[in-house]
Amino acid sequence: MLPITLTADELFVRLQTALAGRYSLDRELGRGGMGIVYLAREVHLDRLVAIKLLPPELAADTATRERFLHEARTAARLSHPHIIPVHAVEVVEGFVFHVMTYVDGESLTQRVATRGPLSAKDGARLLREVAWALAHAHAQGIVHRDIKPDNILIERESGRAIVADFGIAAAIGDSDAGTHGTPEFMSPEQALGRAPDVRSDIYALGATAFFAFSGRVPFTGDTSAQVLSQLVSAPAPSLHAVGVAVPRKLAKMVQQCLAKDPAQRPSDALQFADLLGESVVVRRELPAALRAFVKRDGRTDGPGTILTLVGTQVAAIAASNVAGVGAYVVGTIASAFIAPMVFGVVSAYRLSKRGFAQADLEPAFVTEWESLREERGVQSRRAVSWLEGIAAAVTRVTTGMLLVTAPMLIGTPIGERLAPVAELVVLLVAIVAVSGFGWLLLASMQRDVDVAFWRRVWTGRFGRLSFALARRLGARPATSAAMTHRATELSLSLAAEQLFDSLPRETRDALRDVPPALAQLQQDAAALRRRLGQLDEVCASVSPGDETLDGLRAERVTVAARLRDSVSALELLRLNLLRLHAGTIGVESVTTHIGLAVEASDQVRRHAEARQEVDDVFAEVRASDDVPAAAARDEAWA
Repeated sequence: MLPITLTADELFVRLQTALAGRYSLDRELGRGGMGIVYLAREVHLDRLVAIKLLPPELAADTATRERFLHEARTAARLSHPHIIPVHAVEVVEGFVFHVMTYVDGESLTQRVATRGPLSAKDGARLLREVAWALAHAHAQGIVHRDIKPDNILIERESGRAIVADFGIAAAIGDSDAGTHGTPEFMSPEQALGRAPDVRSDIYALGATAFFAFSGRVPFTGDTSAQVLSQLVSAPAPSLHAVGVAVPRKLAKMVQQCLAKDPAQRPSDALQFADLLGESVVVRRELPAALRAFVKRDGRTDGPGTILTLVGTQVAAIAASNVAGVGAYVVGTIASAFIAPMVFGVVSAYRLSKRGFAQADLEPAFVTEWESLREERGVQSRRAVSWLEGIAAAVTRVTTGMLLVTAPMLIGTPIGERLAPVAELVVLLVAIVAVSGFGWLLLASMQRDVDVAFWRRVWTGRFGRLSFALARRLGARPATSAAMTHRATELSLSLAAEQLFDSLPRETRDALRDVPPALAQLQQDAAALRRRLGQLDEVCASVSPGDETLDGLRAERVTVAARLRDSVSALELLRLNLLRLHAGTIGVESVTTHIGLAVEASDQVRRHAEARQEVDDVFAEVRASDDVPAAAARDEAWA
């Protein structure tokens, strides 16, 4: 039996002596309470490997040694791209160890320590890979029992996640209870000494996700006992509560994994991976021109616009001294209506020349709005909103008073102007300047509100008129814009519109129903896609045992089918316009397919109306509290 008081150098020398001819030890990679890892070279195959040695003081115990060997040999049977392969499990001259593939990279703990918390996209990818690895192990009847950032390796070259140490923690700990492990990532049932199962790994994976996104663990304390006490009794904090800007669905999913009751967690690792995929929707990358338009170029709150309005007002007042009050009124109208319209047409003209249409602005503003809402969700902005409302009200009232009193000074010789009126005008100008500046400053702190406003402007009548006038001025793109940002239905609709616009006038007149059909189908598909996203979000937030989950999933199937029908109708119209250009079909064939498209749109509309009626009934029943929510929904659908 090995002595249990070997120093690090003595242990290295003794182990190398025992393994001479088979493995050549290079250096120690790391150590902990459950093992010492060495980098070595396997002599026969001339490859780098990692050797994990059971600490001699633990190997001295026969029961612990046998459990370690059993668990390690069981883990060696696992074969998965995201599980570190175990090549050998051996006992040589009293040394108990296993040999595994050397992963050139770093642990998740090291990655967060050196580069900071992971982004939602990178973290979701990495954690899904870990979940797939756990699902494979669970299917073989193996529970890891010690999932934590130290046991998740990130390969340097590929960036993939690889899970290490399957079953080793349990082998070293108590076979009848799961109290051995890492307190910060241990499940509550393990802390209470109960036998862990797959849902214990789910909890540990949720705690690991919390660490990956925030850089901190859910529970902290000066001692392990304090951590375990909080783990059992205190509610787990949410990612948003600690100031992490991640998608709301992702934060809810992590919170669900950290539930005290195992039944409230995802039932298995595959469900965790699916929820993780649903929680992080990869947004389409917006082209630079659209990003600039949404953030800056499509707004009239820039310095140039402000200077233009101020200059117009100065010019109007100057003109009033020559031509009277009428010149001031005309100048004010010009600054309030004509100048914004000119700005809109010029902006639409520039964007159109780059290959974009008004329809591109809706998804662009939605993407920016969602991003800002996530950032704003980190902390409360109620005080800012309240102050902004006061500043806006003061600015509006004083501006109205200024517009009433200022004309009293126009056209009157300086010597005859009433001093009180002049003083009032000066005071109102000062108030408007201060409150207006404060309003803009407070509004800039709530950019999601700002984005929502400009979204309504550019996707509404102002935007339609601006782009229509821009087209009349010849703003037709020479080349197509990059379409990676466009949803399928939007790309199809815009392509079909271009085909229609290039037809001869008499053909367009005969097919005058095509543009409204295209617009309606595109709107239907976009609405269905939004509904599908809402259903995904609700399904992700509903606990697996909830009675409403089956109904939600059934509705999701129906909505997905309607979406496919709408997109197929758009595709058919586009193809028929292409055939019409090629001369292989006539106008009559396109007209027939317009009728089919309108019928598909009517079906979508009827489904939406029925869905709204059910929602209204369900809301009334739920408000009356006469029957449970689930029964009310089932009754409404029936």
